[in-house]
Amino acid sequence: METATATRSPVARGPVTASNRRRLLGLLAALAALAVLVLVGIAVGSRDIPLTTVVDALLHDTGEGDAYVVWSLRVPRTAVLLAVGIALGVAGMLIQALTRNPLADPGILGVNAGAALFVALGIAVFEVSSPGGYVWFAFLGAFLVTVVVYLIGSAGRAGIDPIQLTLAGVTLGAMLFAVVSALTLLNPRTFEQMRNWNAGSVVGRGWEVLLPVLPFLVVGVLLAVAVAGPLNAIALGDDLAKSLGAHIGRTRVVVVLAVTLLAGGATAVAGPIGFVGLMVPHVARWIVGPDQRWILGATLLLAPSLLLAADIVGRTVIRPGELPVGIVMAFVGAPILILLVRRRKTSGL
Repeated sequence: METATATRSPVARGPVTASNRRRLLGLLAALAALAVLVLVGIAVGSRDIPLTTVVDALLHDTGEGDAYVVWSLRVPRTAVLLAVGIALGVAGMLIQALTRNPLADPGILGVNAGAALFVALGIAVFEVSSPGGYVWFAFLGAFLVTVVVYLIGSAGRAGIDPIQLTLAGVTLGAMLFAVVSALTLLNPRTFEQMRNWNAGSVVGRGWEVLLPVLPFLVVGVLLAVAVAGPLNAIALGDDLAKSLGAHIGRTRVVVVLAVTLLAGGATAVAGPIGFVGLMVPHVARWIVGPDQRWILGATLLLAPSLLLAADIVGRTVIRPGELPVGIVMAFVGAPILILLVRRRKTSGL
């Protein structure tokens, strides 16, 4: 018996080690790509700055010339893109795992619709005129609508049902977007101010908008880390998850709360940006496999990379102007969504 065990043990450990090595290499490559995109994102703008100058400015903040541009304008914008990308990507990973739907994204819970409605109300009723002012309206709207969707999705003896949750989010989101359209059409001032926000833009977004929301995003990521393991069990089905000791109801509540904090905070900062939460978890699964803990790690690197790349494209294609990052993501995401739908076998959860 001891001989058989000794013989099998190296064989059993070998594939696991090789698999983890491949995953780590994938994460290291993603980290390197993210670092390069951060530097390029800081260098590119209405006036390009050489990469060597960018590195020197980051290391030595003189407060003058290129260093002033880097630290006062481009570093805050890059920080916003990093935070929003991470938030949207992790929210997408969580909602896909919760609903076991590989084509789900954060908007499925009505987050974008709730944020848009309250921003429209803030502009039309309270005459809010700056991103720093209506960011709280967006966050409150996202939170309240997600709570309503959760209550609808958890009605009944069986508790929260992923399918019922999805249908509630889609239905309520469509209704709220109709209300937003009516408000913007009836109020020209609301229409004018919401035009840029609805496009998903980071222009003019800096520390004054990001820092108040950042604690909520951090809590959302920490909650995602806490439930990544239990989500692996839930992916096997409710009955098997219960037999493995997973607390299904508690896990789902934590996931909904995390999605609310992440997607609501990201939408409040930058407006509704689609496809990040849809595409990135797929790519992460292709790289690291179906384990939600590894998917989370890959998403933390890939999601901000995707958003940074989209922002770089938006700043270069129509110089000296720029396309909002949300529009660039729509151009990139729509064909990829069609490709995902047409694939015979979507990446498994």
